[in-house]
Amino acid sequence: MAGDRVDREGVREALTAVLRDSVVVLERPLGDLTTYRVGGPAGLFVDVTSVGDLERIARITAESAIPVLVIGRGSNLLVADEGFDGLVLRLGESFATVEIEGPMVIAGAGASLPVVARQTVAAGLTGFEWAVGVPGSIGGAARMNAGGHGSDMEHSVVAAHVVDLRTGTNERLSHRALGFGYRRSAIRDTQIVVDVELALERGPVEVGQALLADIVRWRRDHQPGGQNAGSVFTNPPGDSAGRLIDAAGCKGLRIGSAEVSSKHANFIQSDPGGRAADVLAVMAAVRARVALRFGVDLVPETHLVGFEELDATVDTDPEEGSQ
Repeated sequence: MAGDRVDREGVREALTAVLRDSVVVLERPLGDLTTYRVGGPAGLFVDVTSVGDLERIARITAESAIPVLVIGRGSNLLVADEGFDGLVLRLGESFATVEIEGPMVIAGAGASLPVVARQTVAAGLTGFEWAVGVPGSIGGAARMNAGGHGSDMEHSVVAAHVVDLRTGTNERLSHRALGFGYRRSAIRDTQIVVDVELALERGPVEVGQALLADIVRWRRDHQPGGQNAGSVFTNPPGDSAGRLIDAAGCKGLRIGSAEVSSKHANFIQSDPGGRAADVLAVMAAVRARVALRFGVDLVPETHLVGFEELDATVDTDPEEGSQ
């Protein structure tokens, strides 16, 4: 709409005027920044290269109604084919540092979870090995309390440093203030994580390395590779989303360029050159089948960008040849 375009242009000009190290890009494709490898462009895109520039951006967005999306490694994100008509921020390499002092770790929001897992084990620390099997960033993991193999971020996080893109404020949130729950935290959509403080335990390096190898081996044996975003739905209380999806006969269900993995039912694979709309349609079909068979309403773990609410009232036999 015209109003949106005027606002976007105004934000672009304001950002260009104040940013020192970062560059504003128009209509930057987002698909290659996500593990699904699908999705349209960002209206405005900035690779943020410094905390100073992030704070300058926050001052601009605090005065604007433009929608803002922060992406890390795109491992839990599905962007609509039409894209996101707002401002997308991605933290650059300066936000990927890892500092280890004794059992305390300060990891930048852009740091890779597997990298942090391996670095902490090499430093003789234990408690973060589980993260070697999660292909995300520290910032995104803190926001959604990512986890696996019997642990999650809540077990290790002491505090998180965030910048609020609507108020321009910069603050440190304690473990209590982070309000962790199953695959969630109290970090608001307007807050961008800058770094996270972790408290780990000391442990033998060789034991940690063996555990890393076991987790990597398990992941290779039980989870598919290719274009996917990991677990699509959160586990309902006392059950497994993958078990329910499998029992509902959804393995191999295909709509267009997307299908439920035959290796793990809670994964959806996207074909090269595929469409985000197809991934969403498979999600909706799976959700509908599970609701019909078991009366369980699966909750998406995947962050949907540019879509309406996920509709579970779709045809549960969407395509000839689907299973």
